[in-house]
Amino acid sequence: MRRLGVFGGSFDPIHYGHLAVAEAVRVDFALDQVLFVPAAQQPLKASHHTSAADRRAMVAAAIADNPNFVLCELELERAGPSYTVDTLLSLHQLEPTAQFWFVLGADALSSLPRWHLIEQLAQLTRFLVVQRPGASIDVAAATAGVAALHGRIDVCAAPALDISATELRQRVEQGRSVRYLLPDPVHAYIVTHHLYQPMQGQPAQADL
Repeated sequence: MRRLGVFGGSFDPIHYGHLAVAEAVRVDFALDQVLFVPAAQQPLKASHHTSAADRRAMVAAAIADNPNFVLCELELERAGPSYTVDTLLSLHQLEPTAQFWFVLGADALSSLPRWHLIEQLAQLTRFLVVQRPGASIDVAAATAGVAALHGRIDVCAAPALDISATELRQRVEQGRSVRYLLPDPVHAYIVTHHLYQPMQGQPAQADL
């Protein structure tokens, strides 16, 4: 029986924080692989800053050297909002005997009871909550009122790399370097494709 992690998100852009989390949960929970699932349209986000094609390419570039990391394009290929329950239903069809752990940050735990069809989702996967700097984990509060979540949440202590995609986009926009905060192939893609363009009058990322 395969043990698979499911790591969803915007990945706008993907960075070393994401990769460190994925490796930590893979090792600590003896997962065979971690599936990176870029969202086409996250229900809780108004929009993305780059196209689905760009985010797909950045994820592919970031994980290319790790056979334990796999790009999963289910949400990019599906129309409409990227509901996690739909993704897990599709994954169960592809891997009917596998066990799944859905990876989420501690900051997202409090919203878990409000996720689309959460009772059904809890039957399809366990939830692997990753500790993040400055965020506390209260499993009891998160599961209150949703009986299906009881006993379905695990906690993992990942490396405390306090990197955010928002900060990276801002740094690029301001003409500041993001090197060493994300993989070199992702940095090169951002420069080559002129993503997160600098503000007028600021130096381009390629000059840093």
